[in-house]
Amino acid sequence: MATIDESLEQLMGIDGAAGTCIVEYKSGMLLGKAGGGVDLDLAAAGNSEVVKAKMKTMDSLGIKGEIEDILITLEKQIHIIRPATQHSGLFVYLVLDKAKSNLALARRKVQQIEEALEV
Repeated sequence: MATIDESLEQLMGIDGAAGTCIVEYKSGMLLGKAGGGVDLDLAAAGNSEVVKAKMKTMDSLGIKGEIEDILITLEKQIHIIRPATQHSGLFVYLVLDKAKSNLALARRKVQQIEEALEV
């Protein structure tokens, strides 16, 4: 198990990591952040709305199951949003430099870190 600070440190160790945070999505409140690449406070609030909208859409469509992650690919960045499986209401957000990262490895590492998170 890892604390929020330990998890953030591990997330920043992923190849290409620019910034990361752990967020309570119902309120948009940041529980911890590291790095940069974007305004993480603003990203926390905005991505909380993304998670809530996706969950609402899945419910409206009758889609069962949990979101594993949400990927947003930009010209120079990849954004990974991963709802926590062990802590309902939280998600991990990671910003990657597209040129310096491996998406498959990053997704796997985010999953491992999220599953070991202790809040």
